[in-house]
Amino acid sequence: MKIIIAGNGKVGASLARQLSAEGHSLTIIDADPKVLETSIEKYDVMTVNGNCASMHVLKEAGVEDAQLLIAVTDADEVNLLCCMTAHGLNKELHTLARIRNPEYIDQIYQMRDYFALSLAVNPDRQAAREIERLLRMPGFLKREPFAKGRVEIVELKVEKGSKLCGLQLSGLNNLIKCRVLVCSVLRNGKAIAPGGGFVLEEDDRIFVTASTNDLAVMLKNLGMITRKVNRAIICGGGRISYYLAQQLQNSDISLQIIEKDYDRCVQLAGMLPNVNVIYGDAANESLMESERIDDSDALITLTGIDEVNMVISIYGSSKEVPQVITKISELENNSILASLPLGSVISPKEVCCNTIVHYVRAMENQTGAALSVHTIADGQVEAAEFVVDKNTLHCGEPLKNIKIKKDALIACIIHGSKTEIPGGNSTFNVGDSIIVVAGGGKAINQINDIFE
Repeated sequence: MKIIIAGNGKVGASLARQLSAEGHSLTIIDADPKVLETSIEKYDVMTVNGNCASMHVLKEAGVEDAQLLIAVTDADEVNLLCCMTAHGLNKELHTLARIRNPEYIDQIYQMRDYFALSLAVNPDRQAAREIERLLRMPGFLKREPFAKGRVEIVELKVEKGSKLCGLQLSGLNNLIKCRVLVCSVLRNGKAIAPGGGFVLEEDDRIFVTASTNDLAVMLKNLGMITRKVNRAIICGGGRISYYLAQQLQNSDISLQIIEKDYDRCVQLAGMLPNVNVIYGDAANESLMESERIDDSDALITLTGIDEVNMVISIYGSSKEVPQVITKISELENNSILASLPLGSVISPKEVCCNTIVHYVRAMENQTGAALSVHTIADGQVEAAEFVVDKNTLHCGEPLKNIKIKKDALIACIIHGSKTEIPGGNSTFNVGDSIIVVAGGGKAINQINDIFE
């Protein structure tokens, strides 16, 4: 597929890496020639230097015979104008735009046709939703929803002294009194597809598939639920903080936002009347002590600087805050991050890229496309949900008789309202949903891709 990426920042570069690896023909537009040179060196792409909202530049990039344009510059207005101009030059073009400003939410939805948008992506709002879900069920580092939230793949860390430490996976279900499936284990930075004889070790990060109800049972029986989140401190008053506070301000969670820009504090206080907004620097130890950080249930670091977020989160962990959530924009040094007490790590860039890649694959495969796509295990493993249709192979056959490719597995089968962690005798039929997990850098475009 011929795709134009407008904007070669963090998201644009990440999309270029992922989509070029999947064999798409990419052209990247950016006003900075230096960042374009970097992309040429790293990926198999064409580049155009210039203003992506300019008709001349878009024509030079080949917009008239492209299938998709993805506008991910830093400016919402430029992204919108880029999509409108591109669609004017090619009426068949699909257009995706990253829109982050909260003031545009309603009008983007109501005027999508006028803006010629196929899809608007708001990574900050998506990140806020992900954080909210983690606060609702403390104990998990990440939660990836499938089947409209009825099934999830969650991430846990095996801590020293945990019931999981030294446990053989074949005995897990007996320990937690419910049925789950460990679909991947991250050990020393490497993703492993474990069997029943696999023994968990301290510092392993495990990825578990189960129904949402069974996950709550698992947490309880592992003794991992310490206490409900009643009070949370949010460090930084940016867009994600606003979206998160907006979602939680009418809940039973008491929120404090610490922001060092006075004007922004005044603005937030006006927009969030039920939230306590504090003017100050969250990296200041005495301020955090005065705000009783050691008496909080959750610490969420959302400043615009990764290093500041990491330092505050490490400090919060040293104060034994039960739940720590850290926003990291750059996830290049995963092995280093995994060794630090940062709690749950949230990356808006990763959330945004997953949404866009899902859309691209759905365009490619009009029938049999994934309902949702998530990357887990530091991007080494992909999980996707599909609906079984008449073209799906092996319908009605027991799984023990089906040959599945190495590093791939069927993690869950959803039969209507019933979810099943499959065994050897399990089957799937037309209309069922299947959650498929694959490692080794494999992209799962359709269910049949996993069969030998």
